[in-house]
Amino acid sequence: MNEAKDKIIIEELVRYPSEKEWFDFKENWYEPNAIGEYISAISNAAALAGRKEGYIVWGVKDKGHEIVSTAFDYQTDLKGEPFQHYLAHQLNPSIPFSFSECRIKGKRVVLLRIPAARNVPTSFGKVRYLRIGSSKVNLAMYPEWEAKLWEVLSKGLPSLVNQPSPYQKLTFEGLFMYYGGKGLSLSEATFKDNLRLLTREGEYNLLAALLADNSQIAVRVSVFSGTSKSDPMYMVKEVGNCCILYAIDRVIDFGQSLNIPQADERNRTTTRKEDYLFDQQSYNEAIYNAFIHNNWLSLNAPMITFYSDRIEITSFGELAPGQTLDGFYQGRSIPVNKELSDIFMQLHLSEKTGRGVPTIIRNYSTNAFRFEDNSITVVLPLHRIDAVKNPYEPKVGNKVGNKIGIKLNRSQERIVSEIRNNPNATTHQLSVLVGISEKGIEKNLSILKKEKVIERVGSKKTGYWKIAE
Repeated sequence: MNEAKDKIIIEELVRYPSEKEWFDFKENWYEPNAIGEYISAISNAAALAGRKEGYIVWGVKDKGHEIVSTAFDYQTDLKGEPFQHYLAHQLNPSIPFSFSECRIKGKRVVLLRIPAARNVPTSFGKVRYLRIGSSKVNLAMYPEWEAKLWEVLSKGLPSLVNQPSPYQKLTFEGLFMYYGGKGLSLSEATFKDNLRLLTREGEYNLLAALLADNSQIAVRVSVFSGTSKSDPMYMVKEVGNCCILYAIDRVIDFGQSLNIPQADERNRTTTRKEDYLFDQQSYNEAIYNAFIHNNWLSLNAPMITFYSDRIEITSFGELAPGQTLDGFYQGRSIPVNKELSDIFMQLHLSEKTGRGVPTIIRNYSTNAFRFEDNSITVVLPLHRIDAVKNPYEPKVGNKVGNKIGIKLNRSQERIVSEIRNNPNATTHQLSVLVGISEKGIEKNLSILKKEKVIERVGSKKTGYWKIAE
């Protein structure tokens, strides 16, 4: 391993917000037996995480991941033999770990590369260790983890195709209709094999559960009135419990219904210029990516949340094994769920070009992505013309009502607030934002017009709303 590649690995690791089970940071730490135990623990943890190898890095602070240089000497002798030989003698099975060093910004850093366990767990001194969180533990004390590791080593990582669905009475009429709508056909006799919907034992797998009519997977879109979940919730839109392809379409349609064009009508002298709340293409790509890369093993769907100032789209799990942050940002896509990704590409819902993340970065920068221990969130700020602190705040409507001496109900207050934000809002858009039926919107608009709280300027199709000042 040359120095340039060492630097790439280390610089990638320090960008993680916190340590993972498969890598650890040290400064000058030297405890020979403990290092051997860590090699065992990280080797086994890397296998569980689907990584080819794990790492210990000396010269990096645990907190903040600042590179500080190290005096750690991996070439010293221990008990009359080279330190590395001492470690190798006690590892079983033998794994080709390796030490190397490089300089980053003039500071010495040592990298220990540890191959992931294969076939059987890695032990040191006849004891098998594992990293659970930030702790190194004796694997024998955690039989559930030990069983999980043996299963991974013998069968591979749990995935959509090798894990059985908890529901086996599945139907796929919607899937056939979806393919037909895209001009593609599925064979009743072979679609289960072609789409890999069965485990080796012939049971429906988790991929089948996602694509079934009765998926039992809840997909929800939440809309909050303010900037946090402590603010009142306006609505929860249920779009799941069906073939996941339809659920995704509904999530995208819901976003389109909220992505209202805005215009500042106060000084309008020329043709109206439409300015949308958010970039629709970025939203669509974020939704597709969230569903393709979500960790579906627990059957928890991504979370889509609308706040007054942003949209948050959260998928569960981490980057795919082998994916780097730089590769992620540059669009070199490694799907977490390859079989689901293949179906998306077959249906032309996504592409191999990997343009989704670069599209989001082009419009919102890398700050749009938030990486946490077990989730990835895309944050799309909302662009509001004449935005107030809380654009849904009923007090906006109250002030207008007070001026003309009437009391507005809660729905009317919200309608006035939304119209102030967007004079071009349609009945359907107001219905979604306010959380009442279109008939209810029309009834309240009629009352507001009668009471001269608002007026319609121009035609129903091309005009706009004006609020009494």
